Amino acid sequence: MDTTKKALARGRPRRFDPEKGVAVAQQLFHERGFDAVGVADITAALGINPPSFYAAFGSKMGLYGRVLDRYTATGAIPLTDLLRPDRPVAECLGAMLEEAARRYAGNPEATGCLVVEGVRSDDPDARAAACRFQQDAEAVIRAYIAARYPDKAGELTDFVSATMSGMSAKARTGLTLDRVMAIARLAGHALAQALEDGPL
Repeated sequence: MDTTKKALARGRPRRFDPEKGVAVAQQLFHERGFDAVGVADITAALGINPPSFYAAFGSKMGLYGRVLDRYTATGAIPLTDLLRPDRPVAECLGAMLEEAARRYAGNPEATGCLVVEGVRSDDPDARAAACRFQQDAEAVIRAYIAARYPDKAGELTDFVSATMSGMSAKARTGLTLDRVMAIARLAGHALAQALEDGPL
């Protein structure tokens, strides 16, 4: 038996998986916010040293960009599934708000929306990155409403976006799922009333 090869195998560090690292960092950023998470926190959570971190991600901001991409793909509200062209607009917007409530307040260890909370960051680069993701989501909502209510698309998109931002903030302060859901449902009723005179 070649004991030298076995000893080398035992002593070789496990290969770092950047994708798993992004998943771990997403949880950290979601729990604490961008500003409260330092590189030392990330390297400790990933079990790597700073040179390995910088080799994999370039910077904390580089990692945050990958986290936002991952969140959009795996954790964000599925707008295209919920905003259906064959259903009433108010009904679909209400369903979207209720899904937001579930996601924002359903996990006590990662409350609120990662993107919405990122918009409040003190770091200008992180704030700008989160704003781009938020604006992309608003564009999808606006286009959905405009297809049937072009004159109301702007104001209703602003109302929906403000409601989601408020629900995220309240979830971060500890509001329970039931109470955040109540906000979503009240907003849904307001949307239905605003659209009741328009086409379905």
